[in-house]
Amino acid sequence: MSELRSCREAYTETLRELATENPDIIVLSSDARGSCTLNGYVDALPEQYVEIGIAEQNLIGVSAGLAAVGKKPYVCAPACFLTARSLEQIKIDVAYSHQNVKILGVSGGISYGALGASHHTLHDIAALRAIPDIMVIIPCDAVQTQAVLRAVSSMEGAAYIRVGRDKIPAVYADRPEVEPFTLGKATVLREGRDVTLAACGELVHYALEACNLLAERGIEARLLDMASLKPFDADAIIKAAKETRAIVTIEEHSINGGLGATVSQIVCAHHPTRVRTLALPDEFLVTGTSLELFAHYGLDATGIAASTADLLTFLE
Repeated sequence: MSELRSCREAYTETLRELATENPDIIVLSSDARGSCTLNGYVDALPEQYVEIGIAEQNLIGVSAGLAAVGKKPYVCAPACFLTARSLEQIKIDVAYSHQNVKILGVSGGISYGALGASHHTLHDIAALRAIPDIMVIIPCDAVQTQAVLRAVSSMEGAAYIRVGRDKIPAVYADRPEVEPFTLGKATVLREGRDVTLAACGELVHYALEACNLLAERGIEARLLDMASLKPFDADAIIKAAKETRAIVTIEEHSINGGLGATVSQIVCAHHPTRVRTLALPDEFLVTGTSLELFAHYGLDATGIAASTADLLTFLE
């Protein structure tokens, strides 16, 4: 297994490289330099950093204004506050106004764990996919995070990228033959004809481990990394529906309106097959670390494998 590394560190290190090459890049944050691992960036490029303070709505508004005069703003702040407090500004100031603002939501999902529902981000896929003209991307590891940032930095338009907080294994470090990110495309991390697992974010790692557990039971699982939530690779899902017996979706998001809902809508319209959604329930979660919550809600490797095997048994 490769060295553990956090997605937020990979993002800000790459952002520093890009900003060193392009003085029009301006990073903005809301008193979250530490949370976003921005201290090294600020020390190196203080003139390309704006501290807004704890005022997320202003954070997005100022970023849109900078974009309107030709700058390239990158917003970095906790995902829970950006996508709740600033949803109106993301909708109107950025997306509706067609501004070239890149938004990094750190510590998304249940990264803040024990801090509770006020700090959980379980709505962002549902909310932002419903807004036109904004890309929604959730990378699974540091390697993919860097690839995502380099890809969107060369594109005009708004983008929301959500990453977690902790150091995690690199899914793509040992896969040089696989392109870690292409906007609008799923990445096939493992082939299989019995069942398809479709995952996004840090749960891709657990899904990959679940594939190994399923293989021990003689179950061949295909694994799709669905980092690009918008635009979305409907063709990969339709192909999976045609070629495997069922699809299991895995996400660090509410069971409502996320990856599972997107996949179910596509499958229902194009090639009906059984879909099981593994996500977080429609309730305020119990208190614990993110790892404890993954295990509690069946989103760790053991839980994913057990739910998948149970589904296939049901279909026999």
